[in-house]
Amino acid sequence: MYETAVSGLVSGPGSAHSDCEPFAPEHRLAQTTRPLPPLDQTASAPSETTLEFQDNRLLIDLCGVGDANLVQVEKELDVQILRRGNHLTIMGNPESRAQAAEVLGALYVRLESGRDVDAGAILAEIRMDSAAGPDGARDGDQIEMFSAGAVEIRTRKKLVEPRTDAQKAYVRSLFSKELCFGIGPAGTGKTYLAVAVGVNLFAQGEVDRIILSRPAVEAGERLGFLPGDMKDKVDPYMQPLYDALNDFLPGKMLAKLLEEKKIEIAPLAFMRGRTLSNAFVVLDEAQNATAMQMKMFLTRLGQGSRMVVTGDRTQIDLPRGQTSGLGDAERLLGGIDKIAFNYFTSADVVRHPLVARIIQAYEGDAAG
Repeated sequence: MYETAVSGLVSGPGSAHSDCEPFAPEHRLAQTTRPLPPLDQTASAPSETTLEFQDNRLLIDLCGVGDANLVQVEKELDVQILRRGNHLTIMGNPESRAQAAEVLGALYVRLESGRDVDAGAILAEIRMDSAAGPDGARDGDQIEMFSAGAVEIRTRKKLVEPRTDAQKAYVRSLFSKELCFGIGPAGTGKTYLAVAVGVNLFAQGEVDRIILSRPAVEAGERLGFLPGDMKDKVDPYMQPLYDALNDFLPGKMLAKLLEEKKIEIAPLAFMRGRTLSNAFVVLDEAQNATAMQMKMFLTRLGQGSRMVVTGDRTQIDLPRGQTSGLGDAERLLGGIDKIAFNYFTSADVVRHPLVARIIQAYEGDAAG
C-alpha cells in the first residue's frame, strides 16, 4: 500500500531477511538507544510484521529523537516496535499490528513529501479511519472545490491539515457547501479550520473579503465596565478570531487587509441590514445568538458568498429561558440538502489531551 515509501511488508517466520535488500553503509542508522534483540530472534515469531524502508535518513526522522515517535505509536496502539537497521518489526495482536503498519507507512509518506512528524501528526494518523489511496498517499495536494480526496488547506503562512475524520468531512463541506454548520465541544477546530478555508479562498480569488463575527454576549462580565470606545470594548470578545488570522497571514498583510476592510471582524449585532456578497462569512460562538439574531445573520447571505456557523451547545451564555439560535437553526434547517451540518465530539479534540478528558467528565456528569 505504501509502495512509494516502504519497499516491502512481510510477516511470518523468517520473513525479515528473505526479501530485504542490504542498505548502503553511508546510510546506516546510528545505534539506537533502545535495547533491541537480534532481528533473527523476532523474525521467527508468527505474531509480528516487519517493514523495510529504503531511505534510512527519513527512517531516523520517523523514529524520532530517542525513538520517541515509536514509543508514542506503541503506547497508543498497544504494540511493541523493534528497530534494527532499516527495518521496523511490529509485535502484537493482528489488528494492532496492521494499524501500526498503516500509521508508520503513512507517516513515512508524510516525511517523503517534506512535512514533519510530531506528536500531533502521529495522533492524527492514528485517528484517521480512512484507508490510503492506491498510490500510498493519505493526504494529497491542496484541497480543491468538490474534491473527494485531498484534505489540506494552504494559507500564506502554514499548511493546515484536518486531524480527525470529523474534521476531514467538515473541511470538505466548507469547500463544497454555501452554508455549513460546525457543532461540537471546544478544541475541535471548528473556527480554526473555517478561518483557514476562508483565507485560502480569499487568496485564490474565490471571495473578495472575509467577515468574522461573534455575539458579544456577557459571560459573567459586564461589557460596559470595559475601558475605551466601542471597538475597545468589543475587541476582547473577538480576540480568538484575530488569533486564528495571525496563524494564517503575515502580520503586515493582515494589518493592511483589516485597514482596507478586506477582512472584517465585528459583533453579530453589526451585521443587521447588510447584504454580504462575494464574501466568506463566519459566525463563531453561535450558541450565544438568539433565534432572531440567527435568522438575521443567515438571511445576510448574498450572491457568491459562503457562510459558516460554529458553536458548542454545552456553553450557552444566554439568559435563562432564551432560545439559542443554534439549536433553532438545527431544528428548522436540518432537512435542507444544500446545508451541511457537521458534528464533533470529545474524540475530535486536538488541543492538549487533558481537554478531551475534561470534556468527557463534564458530559458524563450532565448525562448522570
